[in-house]
Amino acid sequence: MGFEHTTKAFDGDLQELTRLVSEMGGLAERQIVDSIDALIRRDVVLGARVVATDQDIDQLQRVIEERAVLTIARRQPMAVDLRAIVGAMRVATDLERIGDLSKNIGKRVNALGGDFQPLQLIRGLEHMTELVQAQVKNVLDAYAAHDLPAAMEVWKGDEEVDAICTSLFRELLTYMMEDPRNISLCIHLMFCAKNIERIGDHATNIAETVFYMVEGQPILDQRPKGDMTTFADTTAPT
Repeated sequence: MGFEHTTKAFDGDLQELTRLVSEMGGLAERQIVDSIDALIRRDVVLGARVVATDQDIDQLQRVIEERAVLTIARRQPMAVDLRAIVGAMRVATDLERIGDLSKNIGKRVNALGGDFQPLQLIRGLEHMTELVQAQVKNVLDAYAAHDLPAAMEVWKGDEEVDAICTSLFRELLTYMMEDPRNISLCIHLMFCAKNIERIGDHATNIAETVFYMVEGQPILDQRPKGDMTTFADTTAPT
């Protein structure tokens, strides 16, 4: 039956869910950019704004889940229609986690001190963030359009993000070994890089949700992950 829906009311419910996910996605994208911008410029005010905005993202997730459950109860959808509703809830969950990870970076702005800020490290972090932010945007566009090939491009791109993160970690470790005074800042940057890498993982999750919505089954292929350093996992937020 494709993506044709049985009633206008149900179609309206789905459109509203898609609109809410889009609104949530826009906030999450902005948070990614603002969190790293605040970190690089050491903008405490912007960092605080990133932390505060997370509440709006959390609220949108609650609204999406409530609307989704209500739509299932009222319309009792099946097959592709049910997958569309489940997909909206899954995407909202990943966007909520992206908001949390951006908030974690925003919280780090206050902790940065001193004038040591190697341009090479900052550019590496910026490049990684630009790549991940583009992945989030592209996968949200793919979700809205039910564009499976576009979603799969994001899914395949996760390995590149991991490779950049690994390279950045090695550089940070080098700076720490060269001068112990660099350790504090480098630890903060490692934490932030790991958060950006995990945002990329959530973009990949959304790509897998698009696959599920379109194909009606999970991806069976193994996710393409790069070789991350052991230390990267130790910086993951608890």
